[in-house]
Amino acid sequence: MKFLLFILLAGLSSYAGEPVPIDTKATKETRALYCNLHQLTEKGILFGHQHATEYGHGWSGDADRSDVKSITGSHPAVIGIDFSGLSGRPDSLIKQEESHLRKVITETYKRGGLITVSWHFNNPLSGGGFYWKEGVSKASVREMIPGAAAHDTYKSILRRIADFLHTVKGADGEPIPMIFRPFHELDGSWFWWGKKHCSPDEIKTLWRFTVTYMRDSMNIHQLLYAFSPDCTFQSESEFLERYPGDDFVDMVGMDNYADFGRDGKYNLPAALKKLQIVQAYANKSGKLAALTETGLESIPNPNWWTEVLLKTITTPGLRLSYVLVWRNDKISPTHYYAPFPGQVSEPDFIRFYQVPVTIFEKDLPALYTD
Repeated sequence: MKFLLFILLAGLSSYAGEPVPIDTKATKETRALYCNLHQLTEKGILFGHQHATEYGHGWSGDADRSDVKSITGSHPAVIGIDFSGLSGRPDSLIKQEESHLRKVITETYKRGGLITVSWHFNNPLSGGGFYWKEGVSKASVREMIPGAAAHDTYKSILRRIADFLHTVKGADGEPIPMIFRPFHELDGSWFWWGKKHCSPDEIKTLWRFTVTYMRDSMNIHQLLYAFSPDCTFQSESEFLERYPGDDFVDMVGMDNYADFGRDGKYNLPAALKKLQIVQAYANKSGKLAALTETGLESIPNPNWWTEVLLKTITTPGLRLSYVLVWRNDKISPTHYYAPFPGQVSEPDFIRFYQVPVTIFEKDLPALYTD
């Protein structure tokens, strides 16, 4: 079945006349990726896992390993990484992180997989890390927008990230395309860029500056930009409350753990309603749609993959580009979101993998060529 799917997808590589990224100077590989992702939504949904090849349940740093591959024989189609380590640390540690990320990105690209980048951005103006800590964290968004006191500080952080991105290249020297997902879950208040800590106009302004500065000043043309609030919205207007505008977003999505079994609470009708809101907006704006983060910690439900996740994301009318589950911690015995050999949901995950609609790395056509 998977081999048949690959044959079907292999003919979907032309992007002539198809949607193009918001960056009019996007590299040819990035343009091809954007169009191919649009076309792949007609056939299936890519499966992703955060930090999948960096570490897993009880291991770290092994070559060509992921917990998903240990079960299925294939890495996830989408590998999640994070830019958290590229600021707020000594230069020696940042350089070490750059080297590590460069390796993960280039190896994924060489295999034909896709990188998506979250940014657990440590507060540059206060302690507290990326979470909001009352009495410690500073409401920094308003201080970093153009004209504000810490705007130059923010520009220096973006310059460091851009300098890194200029070094991440394929075998022929081409910049490697990635999906960049800054300021995620901005409708919640657990991060310092969240709802209670900045106004809609402030976060929109910071987002727009981020895109224009990276694109126009730093000449970064390999990024697709993804907007991904959490699941607090109930309507399109709530979903768009902090949306920076169609000229600054390539993909719309949401992060949703709450409706998929967290704390033993399932509300799949609510999850579906929110996905339909995301999909409807993607359809009318010409964007990609995705379930950018989800999962069930420790996966105690042995049939979670097919009876919960698959049933929801394959509802008629949805055309999600990818679904990504969170990481498998290398130390914690309970903090994991993808199965590993012997985990209770392993048999069901194999069924999930075998369904033709789910796309793993081995099933991918050439994403970066027309």
